[in-house]
Amino acid sequence: MGKYTLLKKEGSARRGRFETVHGTIETPVFMNVGTLAAIKGAVSSMDLKEIRCQVELSNTYHLHLRPGDDVVKELGGLHKFMNWDRPILTDSGGFQVFSLAGMRKIKEEGVYFSSHIDGRKIFMGPEESMQIQSNLASTIAMAFDECIPNPSTREYVIGSVARTTRWLERCKTEVDRLNSLETTINRNQMLFGINQGGVYNDIRIEHAKRIVDMDLDGYAIGGLAVGETHEEMYDVIENVTPHLPHDKPIYLMGVGLPSNILEAVDRGVDFFDCVLPARNGRHGHVFTKNGKINLFNKKFELDGAPIDEGCDCPACRNYSRAYIRHLFKAKEMLAMRLCVLHNLYFYNKLMEEIRAALDGGYFKQYKKQKLEEWNGRA
Repeated sequence: MGKYTLLKKEGSARRGRFETVHGTIETPVFMNVGTLAAIKGAVSSMDLKEIRCQVELSNTYHLHLRPGDDVVKELGGLHKFMNWDRPILTDSGGFQVFSLAGMRKIKEEGVYFSSHIDGRKIFMGPEESMQIQSNLASTIAMAFDECIPNPSTREYVIGSVARTTRWLERCKTEVDRLNSLETTINRNQMLFGINQGGVYNDIRIEHAKRIVDMDLDGYAIGGLAVGETHEEMYDVIENVTPHLPHDKPIYLMGVGLPSNILEAVDRGVDFFDCVLPARNGRHGHVFTKNGKINLFNKKFELDGAPIDEGCDCPACRNYSRAYIRHLFKAKEMLAMRLCVLHNLYFYNKLMEEIRAALDGGYFKQYKKQKLEEWNGRA
């Protein structure tokens, strides 16, 4: 279904290639988040190609509510719907359900919750999540899991992880069934399992071993970037990655800052996603080679330089900091669009540089240099 080739290693850092039915992904890769089949900030799928995006990520829960996965299926699946011919990963809705803490009940069969749009009662279990993702016809479907809040008691985490494992078995059975149907749009849909266990390394490792036995298409490390420290997060990654397969992609969910990405690549991660670059961009916070700047600051009022000198994104090629700051002050939508394009380009370019550094055998040196440059301004 998906073929992952490990091309090179430097320490634990991996340079890979993942072949899918919708094209080849060069890893490490950052997936650009288009929750509702669009990047927030008026960025189109055509823009994504221009800013060198390899994989787009959409959200199962949100698309199920609006416009409805049945509508997307009727229109030929997500690729046709949003006019994107490269890989798409859909996350399972588990994290959204986690963030609706006040509106949900977790049972063995799945989760009962209320829609954040109109309050209607919804049930989602492993089978429902897989059916929705099959209707969306994404390249990669994520298993339905419980994202554990941090901190959680050891006792709660053990019970939750056991249930996530049972749910994963149900996801696998259901994906296999759906992929065998004539009516399924993408009969090569892949399934990634998710490792959970909070910040308890022994539970994480035990869970990793369990899910590796299921021989899935890829493996994610979930339940991080939810309140633990960066050190705790790095420690979990370091402990878990050795127990995940060398011939399958490893995905760190919902992370994060450019520095987090460098540290996680160094510890063996291939796939990343985060709303952070787009969200920051919509608020005038932009990434540069010298760290992050806030374009609302008065000091940029007469600054004729681009956001980041030497950057080749559509914003930096054409506009100044002063102009973009003016657009924000005038509440023009173009301000958000330009900053989101810049930030996503910054992330996609960062991943290209990481891959080049791994190809050239100088990743450690590259990482050290980047962290120093970014921290110089921080």
